[in-house]
Order: sequence, then structure tokens, then C-alpha cells
Amino acid sequence: MVRANGAVSLRELARVVQTSEVTVRRDVRALEAEGLLDRRHGGAVLPGGFSREPGYPQKTHLAAAEKSAIADLAATLVEEGDAVVIGAGTTTQELARRLARVPGLTVVTNSLLVAQALAHANRVEVVMTGGTLRGSNYALVGSGAEQSLNGLRVTKAFISGSGLTAERGLSTTNMLSASVDRALVQSAAEVIVLADHTKLGADTMFQTVPTDAITRLVTDEHAAGHDPTARELDALADCGVQIVLAPLGLAAEPPGHPGLDRHPQQAPGGPRRAVPGPGQPGGAPLPGQRRPGTHGGPPPGHLPTRLAGAR
Repeated sequence: MVRANGAVSLRELARVVQTSEVTVRRDVRALEAEGLLDRRHGGAVLPGGFSREPGYPQKTHLAAAEKSAIADLAATLVEEGDAVVIGAGTTTQELARRLARVPGLTVVTNSLLVAQALAHANRVEVVMTGGTLRGSNYALVGSGAEQSLNGLRVTKAFISGSGLTAERGLSTTNMLSASVDRALVQSAAEVIVLADHTKLGADTMFQTVPTDAITRLVTDEHAAGHDPTARELDALADCGVQIVLAPLGLAAEPPGHPGLDRHPQQAPGGPRRAVPGPGQPGGAPLPGQRRPGTHGGPPPGHLPTRLAGAR
């Protein structure tokens, strides 16, 4: 499966071979010892993962449910009349599909897939960069793409990548893609990274966004359920990144919902409670999150700086 797809998740492997993730994890560890693959948090890739990038067909099948949940939640961060940039990737493509009905939205992108998802949205203006087409991810790259972003200013940038660590931030396997991604985020007041749990802890060749430039990370709830990725989330939060966990199997609320905070002292995987986001006293929680006053958490009126959903 790794040879065919470039990467696989432990959850998908367990489903295919009809066994537990514990068993799959043990076997993946044995295969890594033989040099047949490299382990990643929540999955495995072919050896040499620092430079190898799965193609678009393979990416669409990897952590598909998680990407859908992340896109659902990320769409709630976009409001009517916003101007945003959206980078290339399968997760950002999912986000674009959910933004088609946001009135007055302006989207700047270097991704043909994002543009296609919004092509028939009559209330969304799509602005594409110039550049040279990179066929493996249907993105425009190169000096033409970077120059077309000069002088641009938008409210938010939504960007994905190949790996995310607290030490280096977001990274990718391709130099041209990394350069355009850096130009995209420089135009935004707020940088929002969309990354499923399989990318947490993975470190690839080219840094795109340093940790201190990331405003928020939107990831899936599985990231808080395993020790390695949960520790990475804590390290990112300690660097000032707001962590937002997308619950699986639940639809998010309409765009414009402010999101919810997580108490800084709560350990990943422990009890969580929803409290209103900054400036939103008494606000309603996202689906899957608990209302204030249940299962502990900060005292009324205390608004911590880290964001998260609840399982």
C-alpha cells in the first residue's frame, strides 16, 4: 500500500487488514527496521520521505475523513466579505468547496484545484496568480506566481504542507512550492495552517512557514489522542500557536463562528470544555464541544489563548 500510494495511515491499514492499530503499529515498526518504509506519526511513508511527495491521486485517499473535518471547521473561520489566500493541497481544496456559498468572498490562489472548486460560485471572486504549472499538485509556482503576490494584503491565509513541527514550523518537499507558499503567507494578517494528524511531527526539506508566523493550526481530533502528536500540539501551543481540533463525523456551524478556547493547563486527550472565543461571552460551542460549566476548565470570564475543539 505504501508503494502504491506513497503514504498510508495506521487507521486505514488496520481497516484493510481487519486488525487493531496496536498490531499494525508493531508490524510497521518491524518493516521500518528492515528499511522498507519510514514511520510517521499516525502512518508510514516510503523511505526518503524528506524529499518524496505523493502524487495528487494518492493524497486524496490519505486521511480523507480527517481532511473533510478540518475543512468543515476551517470554513467557520471565514466571514462574509473576507479576502483570503488559499494555497495548494487536497485539504485546501476541500476548504474551497465549502466556501462556495460565502457571499462577497475574494479568494486569491495559486491552485487550479481551489479555483475549480470555486469556478461556479457566483458570489465569490477568484483571483489566480501567474506562474508555471506544477502538474503533481496542480499548482502555479515560480517567479511569475511570486511576483503576482507583491503588494497584496488579505485578512487570512489558509495553507497546508507536507509536515509540521514546533521546531521548524510548516515544511514541504518541493523548493518551488515552498517559495510560493512563503509569498502567500506574507500577504496575510493571519496565517492558518490546515494539517491532519499524519503530518504532525513530520519534517521535510523546505521550510514554508516558521512556527512563530503561524496564528492557528486546524487539525483533527486524532492528533490529541496519541502521545507523539499530542506532545507536538503542546509544543506548538507553547510557541503561541492557537490549536483547533476538528471533531470527526460532525458538521461544523455556518461561517462566521468564532471558535473556542482550550485551557492552557489541560493535557492533550484529557477532559476539555468549550468556552466562548475572545469577545464572545456565552457563545455556543462547535459540534462535539462541551458548554461552559462542565468537566472543569477555566473559571467564568477567563479566556485562554489556545483554541481547540473537544472529542
